[in-house]
Amino acid sequence: MSEYCGRCGEPLDGREHDACVRALALEPPRFCPSCRRRMVVQVTPVGWSARCSQHGVTVS
Repeated sequence: MSEYCGRCGEPLDGREHDACVRALALEPPRFCPSCRRRMVVQVTPVGWSARCSQHGVTVS
């Protein structure tokens, strides 16, 4: 399980993330769920990719 929210970057045990979960169903994550670093996100017509400098690439 990840430690941080991929949308807001806050710790998952700190507050409710229902709105973040709903938003992440439609948009790519902006923060690395492992280290909280801001990710480089690229959105294309067929999907998206998000790259963390420490943990690599996640794709849709």
